[in-house]
Amino acid sequence: MTDFAKAARAATAAMRDLFPATPLQRNAFLSERYDADIWLKREDLSPVRSYKIRGAFNAMTKRLAEDPERRLFVCASAGNHAQGVAFVCRHFGVRGEIFMPVTTPRQKIEKTRAFGGDAVEIRLVGDYFDDTLAAAQAFCEESGAVFLSPFDDPDVMEGQASVAVEMLEQLGKAPDRLILPVGGGGLSSGVLSYFKATGAATRVKLVEPLGGMSLAAALKAGHPVTLPVVDNFVDGAAVARIGAAPFEVLGATDPGDVLAAPENRICVTISELLNIEGIVLEPAGALAIDALQDLGAAIRGQSVVCVTSGGNFDFERLPEVKERAMRYRGVKKYFILRMPQRPGALKDFLALLGPGDDIARFEYLKKSARNFGSVLIGIEARDAADFEALFTRMAECGFAYRDITEDEVLAEFLI
Repeated sequence: MTDFAKAARAATAAMRDLFPATPLQRNAFLSERYDADIWLKREDLSPVRSYKIRGAFNAMTKRLAEDPERRLFVCASAGNHAQGVAFVCRHFGVRGEIFMPVTTPRQKIEKTRAFGGDAVEIRLVGDYFDDTLAAAQAFCEESGAVFLSPFDDPDVMEGQASVAVEMLEQLGKAPDRLILPVGGGGLSSGVLSYFKATGAATRVKLVEPLGGMSLAAALKAGHPVTLPVVDNFVDGAAVARIGAAPFEVLGATDPGDVLAAPENRICVTISELLNIEGIVLEPAGALAIDALQDLGAAIRGQSVVCVTSGGNFDFERLPEVKERAMRYRGVKKYFILRMPQRPGALKDFLALLGPGDDIARFEYLKKSARNFGSVLIGIEARDAADFEALFTRMAECGFAYRDITEDEVLAEFLI
């Protein structure tokens, strides 16, 4: 057994003073869908509803072992890492300064405060995470506090490897396949390091959100690079730059083993798991399950473990998730209709709707010409194919329209 494997197992054993192993559960619904043996490693059921508590615990344990007099720890995070650090600070009886962006949802702030109690102080600094991070690091330099990175730290990676330690013990063998979400790379690099150290013969696929593929970009460049634009919808994994320490491990990954999960498709997965299985996952937590459809027949008959990395879902986002899921499935569309300015025109248009078509949005934008007006219309259908028939009827009756469902610029301003 290598030194890394021994350290990861020791870290896992130490964590039992903090929380029990998260469950590894076979999922009958997914197993039947993909004709495979699908297991979920439920990190969404940790005390802070994500795996981040593992890395925070291990890193803090190491720092305190080096200097038991250390009393102040700092992190910058808008989500799961902040909650993990807060929980661990309370456990060890040390002080924590949690830097969060001013724009952080109140729910996440309150949960971090609840986990940390009197042990932590929350500082809201900056509109963007980069500003928050800079403020946290500046505070560390001034105060001599210890900065706890969310992923770019070998001790954090070692702590996240405890996911693999538990998984192999619970399954009793190495699975045929493992699907891991990737953000900054702490979880994936830790788990892959443990698999390599123990000789586990498992094929691993890594999944990034389509709007934040920092690992794929780093593999193409041969080194970590900063993405110019990141879609923050999958906030637990939308990282502009993969960590340097994790990339030392992940840099050997075959680019073909890195999958991209479209944000709107992830919403379909979130909705299905909630409605069918009663499992509440945040967008990053659904990445691994969402990627199953990209593997399809390749996993038939195999044992597959998906790591559900987090369940800190703010239910105020549920309408957005539902909306994006419907748009991905093609059952909701938005278009701008050129409506004739005459009596009965609206009635004529309504007569074109099918029995399963429902108007979810209707808004006059402006009178674009003397005889016509522009109308923003949102329609929900029972089936995506219903729209083709509707648009055919509209064209036959002379109603001009423009589908703006996938037009990011117009959708941002109008929808």
